[in-house]
Amino acid sequence: MAATEGQIRFSGHTLDKATKAKVTLENYYSNLIAQHLERKQRQDKLEESMKEEGLSEDQKQEKRQQHAQKETEFLRLKRSRLGVEDFEALKVIGRGAFGEVGGDMMTLLMKKDTLSEECTQFYIAETALAIDSIHKLGFIHRDIKPDNLLLDARGHIKLSDFGLCTGMKKSHRTEFYKDLSQAKPSDFTTYSNVPASNPMDSKRRAESWKKNRRALAYSTVGTPDYIAPEVFMQTGYGQSCDWWSLGVIMYEMLIGYPPFCSENAQETYRKVMNWRETLVFPPEVPISEQAKDTILRLCCEADRRAGSHQGIEDLKCMKFFQQVDWEHTRERPSAINVEVKSIDDTSNFDEFPEVDIKLPVSPPVREGEAGYKDWVFINYTYKRFEGLTQRGVIRP
Repeated sequence: MAATEGQIRFSGHTLDKATKAKVTLENYYSNLIAQHLERKQRQDKLEESMKEEGLSEDQKQEKRQQHAQKETEFLRLKRSRLGVEDFEALKVIGRGAFGEVGGDMMTLLMKKDTLSEECTQFYIAETALAIDSIHKLGFIHRDIKPDNLLLDARGHIKLSDFGLCTGMKKSHRTEFYKDLSQAKPSDFTTYSNVPASNPMDSKRRAESWKKNRRALAYSTVGTPDYIAPEVFMQTGYGQSCDWWSLGVIMYEMLIGYPPFCSENAQETYRKVMNWRETLVFPPEVPISEQAKDTILRLCCEADRRAGSHQGIEDLKCMKFFQQVDWEHTRERPSAINVEVKSIDDTSNFDEFPEVDIKLPVSPPVREGEAGYKDWVFINYTYKRFEGLTQRGVIRP
């Protein structure tokens, strides 16, 4: 600390400690208020449900006691500190920098040749709702692809992997794709078993795509199949790039492979950039005109693209989605039934060879050596009250 002409100047270290203290106090008291409101909401919900069920006073009292016990357990859980050493690995369900799992749309598409238009309508509608919710929060996902569409215990879509929103990987940055022609061959997973000189028919393309799809997911870069052309360019892009990706996924669901899949990522990049000539529908895989129109309205110029004007309202007006109950889609049965026996049932994930699981361990940080701006993670945690009722069983 130094004084200059009556003004007190604090060192960076002192200011950093003051910021940490401020954030800690603000988080602590805001969390206390939020916890009180949440607890009251849970109590009110319980009273309302008991009233609807017409329970006797003795039955109500018993339920209140059970609820109070859960609240006590929840408070105890929130006070506990958890680390990776507190968890036991049940099964290896994937690999990759951000955790590649098998219970996703990619696995479903690999198991089936194509999806019916009814199934496609269901999954695309739910994905569109997820994309719309992200856009309303002011974010662009930028990595919409089947790998990131997880299926929950009821078979409904859960959108995952938001790392691209913050540019956490080099492959998430636009400049990385600026000139794929200069990339080294080793940077990409290639389809070495398919001759590059001969065009593949639909069946061979689908077979080759499925055979190499998992390897592409595990490669350093992945695949540019789902990336909008404007993302590769230096002219900027907006939320509409996510709607392009949705159109590519819809094409893959109905045809059996993405419209721009090629022998290597460089060729895929060239096809995406020349989409006006390369986006074609194979005659041997017939789909309805409504489905074609929907794909073409999603995979087109950014300023004309469905979703770029009124968001999801653009899609709701399309004939392909006329039968969708947008307000209650998550309450209806899923298009394809998923059987999950318990919360730790891993039967829907791919089988992987047994390997030694090495959990990452962070080196201890000595006092005063915390990284710059580590304070933004102070009190960052998440413990769910409903989790206390889900141990070993899946609730209906």
